[in-house]
Amino acid sequence: MHDKPLSQLAGHLLRRLPGASHPARRRVGPDRFGLDEEKVLRFTEDRLDPAEEPRLAQEVAEVLPLGWSLSPRAKERLHAVTEHLGGERRLLEWLDRHPGLPRLTARLVVLMGTLDRYSDDAEVVEALRASRAEDPFPAGLENVLPPGTSEETLGDISYRIDELLFERHTQDATRLALATTDWLRDAARRSAPSSAGISEMRDLMAHLHKDISEADAAA
Repeated sequence: MHDKPLSQLAGHLLRRLPGASHPARRRVGPDRFGLDEEKVLRFTEDRLDPAEEPRLAQEVAEVLPLGWSLSPRAKERLHAVTEHLGGERRLLEWLDRHPGLPRLTARLVVLMGTLDRYSDDAEVVEALRASRAEDPFPAGLENVLPPGTSEETLGDISYRIDELLFERHTQDATRLALATTDWLRDAARRSAPSSAGISEMRDLMAHLHKDISEADAAA
């Protein structure tokens, strides 16, 4: 995973809460995809067999989507793994070292965090609004975007990616992620004159598109 998108993010990536426009989703049953307690304990005490680490990474990747909906006990186990690795960024870097779902999930989480950050950027929102004046429904987003563009638009897409991962629709989540990076890159190219912030968005989306494409191909 390219370092630049990850370096732009800070804090609470794994404790993202749903916006007011999204209903809270509940997990079915007592954490079907929870982390194995014994495995977590041995990992945090540096006693986990290296051969078992990929399975733990898989379990972590399975509980990250809509992570706020985990039970308190499952949240404690995820927190223990995160703290042992040195924080959220280190957790994502650790997941990225494990091919398949862990790597893909880490890269999608970085994209979701980036989209949430840009939701608060008025310049980005205006660039997206202007791009939709020329192309109202970019490819791959026809059934996702509402008619208008607002400060909630990118957050809504971020939530939908998270929701698709939660529902185990990994390929759909990936397709939506790639379509979104294409849209933001195109909006940045259409924006003239391009400011430093818009140029940064174009570069970040290029890195994320490549990262997610490569992770998907290897999954």
